[in-house]
Amino acid sequence: MDGFDAGFFAEVLLGGLLSGVMYSLVAIGFVLIYKTSGVLNFAQGAQLLFAALTFVSLVERGVPFALALLLTFALMVALGLVIERTVLRPLVNQPPITLFMATLGLSYVIEGVAQLVWGTQVHALELGIADEPLQFLGIMVSTFDLFAAATAAVMVALLSAFFRYTRVGLAFRAVADDTYAAIAVGLRLPRIWATVWAAAGVIALVAGLLWGARLGVQFSLSLVVLKALPVLVLGGFDSILGAIVGGLVIGALEKLAEVYIGPFVGGGIESWFAYVAALAFLLIRPSGLFGQKLVERA
Repeated sequence: MDGFDAGFFAEVLLGGLLSGVMYSLVAIGFVLIYKTSGVLNFAQGAQLLFAALTFVSLVERGVPFALALLLTFALMVALGLVIERTVLRPLVNQPPITLFMATLGLSYVIEGVAQLVWGTQVHALELGIADEPLQFLGIMVSTFDLFAAATAAVMVALLSAFFRYTRVGLAFRAVADDTYAAIAVGLRLPRIWATVWAAAGVIALVAGLLWGARLGVQFSLSLVVLKALPVLVLGGFDSILGAIVGGLVIGALEKLAEVYIGPFVGGGIESWFAYVAALAFLLIRPSGLFGQKLVERA
């Protein structure tokens, strides 16, 4: 490099931050489940795929866009409720590894059902948002990335309002802070778990549509869930704010590393650099930036 180009650096950084928003959407679904029930829901990726595949298949069969979105929304809420009732509730008080393995198996079941119902072909998903460059303050940014960032901001705002101003949301916060105290004051955990799983299904729908529009709707789409893991390590498994900040940081680090470090090591490091960063951070702060410290109850 002949010299440092501040404009180019800002463009790469902004692109990374906007990409990180997409990671945050997936990570928020993890956080909601983990925060209330202590379950690392590895089926989140399969739910994301199922939502995108259902929506695009309905549209391809002539269902109007708005109706297809409404039907998929209802289906994802129902799927979240079914998962909570048939998988999580019977395994209450089981070891974390048992719950994790249950969600891992569940992810394959959901993918199998999606394949059985909708087939295995690849679909192009159009949301009516062209992925074109837009000049903003001398920086080129993607129109689609801006749309995704705005969608994520709206989603976070709605979740924040829900958990702050509704009775169910306040109950969720009580359970997240102290489960035993919440039980002692009469809160019904099954109802709260069901609501949270339904909310996770809705988040999977939003993330699935955005990722499906970017990558195409195919079965490898469920692997997007792996991108959320470094985000969770960095931000904390039990913090929505951590999921947002972690996504932004991971997205920025990936892009900057690919552009400024990649040329010295042969390139192609964007796909794995986030895991290196997460591992390094894990050694320094295992609970993440905003996660609950593990020594708190020692």
